[in-house]
Amino acid sequence: MGLEAPRSGASRACGCGPAIGLREIMGIVLNVAMRLRFLVLAVSVAALGCHAQTAVQAANAEAGGKVPAELARRIEVMIRSRSDVPPQYVISIFDRKKSEVPGYDQVTVTFTADGNASKPLTFLVSTDGKTLAQFNKFDISADPKDKVSGAGRPGRGGGENAPVLVVGFDDLECPFCARMHAALFPAILDRYKDQVRVVYLDFPLTDIHPWAMHAAIDANCLASASVTGYWNFVDYVHAHASEIGGDDHSAAKASVALDKLAQDEAVRQKANGADLEACIKRQDDTKIRASMKVGDALGLTGTPATFINGEKVDGVTSMENIFRIVDGALTAAGLTPPPPYKAPPGQTSPPTPAMTPGN
Repeated sequence: MGLEAPRSGASRACGCGPAIGLREIMGIVLNVAMRLRFLVLAVSVAALGCHAQTAVQAANAEAGGKVPAELARRIEVMIRSRSDVPPQYVISIFDRKKSEVPGYDQVTVTFTADGNASKPLTFLVSTDGKTLAQFNKFDISADPKDKVSGAGRPGRGGGENAPVLVVGFDDLECPFCARMHAALFPAILDRYKDQVRVVYLDFPLTDIHPWAMHAAIDANCLASASVTGYWNFVDYVHAHASEIGGDDHSAAKASVALDKLAQDEAVRQKANGADLEACIKRQDDTKIRASMKVGDALGLTGTPATFINGEKVDGVTSMENIFRIVDGALTAAGLTPPPPYKAPPGQTSPPTPAMTPGN
């Protein structure tokens, strides 16, 4: 399973994705965050008496108007009991009208405390007044693969039309990224060959990794000259990140070392030395900042973060999990995944990244 670590505010973390909590009762202006335990979509409301039945029938006749006090009371009590809403929160239930779900009307619920009201939250109430439900509607018309693009990025594995696209948001100074990188290659390419294309987008955590931005810029300078040179540079930096910058982890020393690594790789690849020198000297972070904005828009707060045909995987995870998701993506594309993974003698599962952070 992936690593998780505490985080606060909007700070970013290496090796962890956002902590997963229960669904918020309101994502709004109230100061106290309430967490719904109301995860079962439909719950029974107490049986009606004769007098209450008359009220419900009247409510049904005027659906679209005011919710009768007796019905509103039962809805409020159920919400409070299932979500631990404190007494100081005023719950308002109103605007009953027909819903898209047969047999149910919808009502609007707001929560108010200290003069601040939440955004409206929609609940469903059966037309007979006996069942309360919560219903969320999501648009799934778009292909998840289109959620994150790898266009224009140097890739490994299959071509640009490969059925599965793996996009990793990478920080070259992040030890957790290094472990994920080491596990991802060559395991995923050995198993899937050209069925999977892997690309990296840059997401340097500049507040905690002082030379990550410089490394990303140098890597992109190489990418413009040689795809092979780019991946050789990324491989080396991830494998030797703890050594870059010397024993004192100097950002200045790291910058010098990174520039030399990029220059030496350019020579090996017979790339245009003058263009590369100019690119390294400029240290233009425009492309990196654009990549970071993509990550921000996707809600990333840490690295590594991986998207497999649009399905997000936070933090370090086992290759077994990666294989399962890729197999599912291939199946969805109408293709047959490789035979089930058979571990070598003495190994019970695919290789898993080391779970202990480096220096």
